[in-house]
Formats: sequence, structure tokens, C-alpha cells
Amino acid sequence: MSRPALLPRTAPFGDAERAHLDAALGSTTALQRAWLAGFLAGLDAAGGAVAAVEAPAPAAPPRAAEPLTIVFASESGNSEKLAGDVSKLARKNGFKPKVVDFADLDVAALGKEKRLVVIAATWGEGEPPARAVRAYGEIMGEGAPRLDGVEFGVLALGDTSYAEFCAIGKRLDARFEELGAKRVLPRVDCDLDFDKPAAAWIKDALKALAPAEAAAGNVVAVDFARGAGADEEVEVSREPVTVEVIEHVNLNSSRSDKETIHLALAFEDGAPAYEPGDSLELYPENDPALVDQILKAAGLEGDSVLRQALLAERDITTLSAATVERFVKATGHEEARRLIESNEVRAWIEGRHLIDLIETYPAKLSAQHLADITRPLPPRAYSIASSRAEVGDEAHLTIAAVRYTTHDRARTGVASVHVADRIRNGAKLKVRVKPNKHFRLPKDPATDIVMVGPGTGVAPFRAFVQERRATEAPGRNWLFFGDRHFTHDFLYQLEWQEALEDGSLARIDVAFSRDQPEKIYVQDRIWEQRRELVSWLDGGAHFYVCGDAKAMAKDVRASLVKAFADVKGLDAAAAEAAVAGLERSHRYQQDVY
Repeated sequence: MSRPALLPRTAPFGDAERAHLDAALGSTTALQRAWLAGFLAGLDAAGGAVAAVEAPAPAAPPRAAEPLTIVFASESGNSEKLAGDVSKLARKNGFKPKVVDFADLDVAALGKEKRLVVIAATWGEGEPPARAVRAYGEIMGEGAPRLDGVEFGVLALGDTSYAEFCAIGKRLDARFEELGAKRVLPRVDCDLDFDKPAAAWIKDALKALAPAEAAAGNVVAVDFARGAGADEEVEVSREPVTVEVIEHVNLNSSRSDKETIHLALAFEDGAPAYEPGDSLELYPENDPALVDQILKAAGLEGDSVLRQALLAERDITTLSAATVERFVKATGHEEARRLIESNEVRAWIEGRHLIDLIETYPAKLSAQHLADITRPLPPRAYSIASSRAEVGDEAHLTIAAVRYTTHDRARTGVASVHVADRIRNGAKLKVRVKPNKHFRLPKDPATDIVMVGPGTGVAPFRAFVQERRATEAPGRNWLFFGDRHFTHDFLYQLEWQEALEDGSLARIDVAFSRDQPEKIYVQDRIWEQRRELVSWLDGGAHFYVCGDAKAMAKDVRASLVKAFADVKGLDAAAAEAAVAGLERSHRYQQDVY
């Protein structure tokens, strides 16, 4: 069979010339054709005289793409998103990238990797993300493998409002060096506004990890169809969209000491393709009264432009050691400087906000000072409490208003109280979807699921049940729910009763902690139902937990380990291994905060 002609008959060549060119080009690769196009363009730029140009040496075969392993430890998804950005840009720069979740990391084989990018988030006060606990422990433990010959770089994500800022990234960076790996560029520690520093670090990391011969002009295997190279900006953010509030309901009774808002949002151009398990990031505004207090304390009451910026753009509540340091740098305040030098700053800032700093250490401030001291106001993420299969072009949220008192001053949650106090039907909000592919319903709709969601942790499970009902999934659904009082705090009570009646909820076990002298929590109900629960899990059920990470999630996991030990007659190590096996097989999933 003859090859198809590559050159059209309209090409400015004779028949014999076209035949020769077709024969020559027909067996070339995309890379060779791209090289030839550049070579011919260079001839034209030099005057077009082939005879005047020295015949080039035969092109070297393309160098094999260099392997690059990108490991991420993520809780909210930011590290995972950045790992994807590294992979895309690495591929354009001649690497063969491999992205690995810490949850799936084979620590014993880590020493076989030549080049390693680590992107690690810190959770709470210096803890690894939940899915990273196992691998992190192995790396930090005595049995960790030697990493001689491995080149690495670490990008750390954190939140300066916590004392242990970027602690996990810092520890991993030091540990890899202890194990013999070679750091090829300095670690960068990113706060919540990580987009620009992360993008710059990614470009620097790929340059530092490129093999030395790449800089000498050797041909690399580049996929030209993927576009531009190393100077391309790394995309690390998505644009928010505007929604209208169409339902604003307090789910607690008027006698409750809690306030939980059910918020239904309508999208102007149709709901984005969110899935059950995803979150919605809400862009809040600060409390106007607090803004006015800060402006008064700073002597800037008349600045309307600054007032609007403080309302919608700057974080005016977070107070960290870094905030105090920036305040001292901006103002030169000596008492505040002594607070830092005495190492008492971390104890002093606990429970305090920016207003406390400005009132305690008064100084002449400008609008620029406040911009320098504060950071951008970040969006707040809330689990989506609805399924598009049931609610169409809407998304629902379940938001508990945060109110408390410290240092004789009333405090409020920025986003939650903005929603509770200053948002009503018809209001417009800015939001964007935050995907969470690690908190998903089973692919097989016949699989049973167990959901543990006390308080607002029940939000994603409302979405799960709606989705399973709308798609007529045959798998059974079991919910554990808890709160303070049955009569005042049973969130979505009527909906759960209807779900039990129509079969979309097979069973529900509830724990209301304040309805009896002894406090009862969801982990207690898990223990009570341990035989049935273990039976479901032995039958292939998936287990989901959503809610408080500090206590509830840990207690639930401990209760499940104890349940396996009791029901199956296992020792503590074997019971732990059983639950760890559920986690590794992605049948135990958490969305905690």
C-alpha cells in the first residue's frame, strides 16, 4: 500500500519534487517535523541561501523524558491542585511526571526516585493531613529508607494563624536531608494566599531539577501539542461566580443555643458540575462594626476607600506572630517589639484579633500600614449539602454561626455570622466550587455506605442520600447523626424521616449529648451497633466521616478500631491494621475541619 501524499498538489513543487518530499517526510516523527520547521525558518531569516549555510550535523535522537515524582499531602485539596500544576508544567519541560498521594505512597521504595517534588500541607496545630498520617509516620520513623542520590524540593502550605505554621513541610524538608537526599532549592512556606509564591516556586523547582545536560542544548522529548514552556503561568485558581440566596432558614429551634443556617443558592448561568462530596467556597464580608472599630483605633475613620477594602478584601480578624512582626516593622512600636523579643508573642495572641493589637499598642497607622499588616481575606469552604440530580441549578449549604467571647470581647466567625446576620433571601454572594475527589460515593451504586456526620458534618450526607435516591442506587445507606438536643438541634429531621419512609435511608442512629445526664456521642452509637456495623463493612460497605477533626474524627476512628477488635476477636494491632486497610482501599474516607 502506498503512503498518502503529505504535500498538496498546489504546493510550489514539481511532481518529482513532491514525490521525494513525501517520501522523506512520511517516516518522520512529530518532533523531527517540528525541528525541520524551525531549521527552515532559520534559513529564511539568514537570507534563504541553502548553499551558504553549512550542512547541519545529523539530529541527535530525542533524549528520553526524565522521571519526576510529585508527592502531595493534602487536606483541603490545595496541595493536590498544585501537584497537578507541577505535573502539567513538568511534562511541557521534558519530564515524565508521576503524581502520588501520600495516602498511596510506598515509603520503602522512595529511595528509588531520582527527582522528588514534595507539596505538603499542615493541618491544625502541626499535624499531617488525615490521609498522609501513615506515610508521614513511616518517613519520620526509625525504619525510613535512605534517600542517597535523590534530589528534592519541598513546597509547604499552611496558615499563619496557627502557631505551627507549615510544620509538616518544614519537618519533611529536614527529614529528607537527614536521610541523605540532596535539596536542590530552598523550601518555600506559603500562607493562605499561596498562588503567586507557589507558581514561582514550581518554575524554580523544575529548573533546579532539570538534568545538567538539558541546559547544554540537547533535544528533549517535548509534547508540542501541549503548548508553551517554562515561562507559562501556572494556573492555580478559578474565578468565582455570583449566586442569589433563595432560601435562608435557621434549622435550630428558637430555644436552641445554636444557630445553623440552611442556605439555598441559585446560579445565574446554571449550576457548575459539582458532585456530592465537593465543597463550595464562599467569599464573605467582614463585620462592619468591627471594621469601624479598627478604623477608629487606627485614626482613619474618614477613609471610605479603606473602609470598603477592609470590609471585602482584607483579613481583619486573624492575629498571628507574623502579623505582630509586620506591625512592628510598619510602626516601629517598641512595646510590641519587646513582646516579640521576649518570646511571649505566641501566648499573648491566643484568643485575640487584630483589633486587640491595635488598641493595646496604639500607633499612627496609614492605609498602607493596614494593607501591609493584614493578608487577603480568604474564602471559607463549606460542604455542599445537595445533589444536582435532585435540586437542579442550585447548591445548598449548612452553616453554623460561630459566636464566642475571649478576653472580655465578643467574637464572631467571619463567614458564618455574615451569612447568619447580614444575608437574607435575594442577596448576592460570590462562590466557587472546590472539588474533593477523595470524598466520593462508591462507583458501584449497589455498594452500601455508612455515614457519620454530627452537627454540620451531616451536610455532605444530605447530598449523598439525595444523589442515591435520584439515581435509584440499590445500595443501603446508614447515617449516624449527633448534636446537643433532640427537640432543638435535629438538623433536617423531617427529611431524614421521609428518607426512612421511602427507603433512601436504611437506618439512622442518633446521639443527642445533652438529653441525659451522661453525654452520648456518635462514637458511642458506633460501639453500640458494632456487630451490625462490622457486618456491613465485611460485606464491602464504605465508611464516611465528616465534621470536627480535633476530637470527633479521632474518637470515631478509635471506636471503629475497638469495634473490630471486639467483634472479630482481634488484638489491638490487628484491629488497627483492619481499619488502616479500609483507609488504603479508599473505603474509609474523611472530610474533616
